[in-house]
Amino acid sequence: MSRADPFAAGPQPAHTKGMGELDEIRHRPFVSAPFGKALVEVGRREPRILALTADLAKYTDLSPFAEAFPDRFYNLGMAEQALVGAAAGLAKTGFLPVATTYAVFATRRAFDFIAIQIAKSGLPVLIAVGLPGLTTGYGATHQGIEDLALMAAVPGLAVVDPCDATELGQVVEAWAAAPRPTYLRIQRGNVPVVLDPESYRFAFGEARLLRPGGEVGIVSTGLVSERALDAAEALARQGLEVAVLHVPCLVPFDAAAVVDFARSVRLLVTAENHLIEGGLGTRVVEALYGAGIHRPLRRVGIPMRYIECGAVPTLQERYGLTARGIATAVRELLREGTP
Repeated sequence: MSRADPFAAGPQPAHTKGMGELDEIRHRPFVSAPFGKALVEVGRREPRILALTADLAKYTDLSPFAEAFPDRFYNLGMAEQALVGAAAGLAKTGFLPVATTYAVFATRRAFDFIAIQIAKSGLPVLIAVGLPGLTTGYGATHQGIEDLALMAAVPGLAVVDPCDATELGQVVEAWAAAPRPTYLRIQRGNVPVVLDPESYRFAFGEARLLRPGGEVGIVSTGLVSERALDAAEALARQGLEVAVLHVPCLVPFDAAAVVDFARSVRLLVTAENHLIEGGLGTRVVEALYGAGIHRPLRRVGIPMRYIECGAVPTLQERYGLTARGIATAVRELLREGTP
């Protein structure tokens, strides 16, 4: 690969990554286990916070909390419905439970329990899930590619997909300050720092403009927002200014910010680590339609089918969930132009 390629990768990892760990971080600082560390910090201030897991403390970075507060940690084994039910019961008695498992197990196995026992009852439970989208190569049984669509359809449940270590920690802080039924996608292991912890502040239901730009705008969520920024930076070196709007919350959804952003550009790309149907792209289209705004739009995401097993970098490259893939979508949209 040419050294002039703005998307050229560095040396490949010398070992296989653990379940849900990200690729090696080469050009940004990182925080190790930011979810677990943030939970320990809020746990020191709030003794009502408890941590529960379905046999996945290590793989959802819950171990720091378990070590700091062993009497406030519970492993319920591989029983996701029991996990959610126990969390709901503890919340009813005045505790603030945090329950962790994988996205597929929370949404596919315990959907009714989340909807009725937690969301309908308005209980302050934080459901934190690992392996969102294509962050594992274990295939359809472990890839949580439809979770945002499922959870966003549950009334009364906040749905959050943070960008990086900074935002992930701030979501935990925000939830602890004002507990509410919340579904949170997490990243584990060494998680990059993309957003400035001194200036960035997460708030439920608020999108953030991360980069101003010109005629093209990218609306992104989750870890793909980092790739959107990298794509915009690479395109800027080629003379094309691209704006980036990060939308961490699918619910509450900041439709007003999306509409204002769309008004400021001529072309739009949405980018998400999720199926192209039912997630961020769908919500953006609905917001624009409701406001009577038309913009040529390209959606970057996972196609509407189950995804094969494989190395995570290979899968993400294949389905365009990279800076290169997003930049390609921008260029294709520019070539097509406007009607």
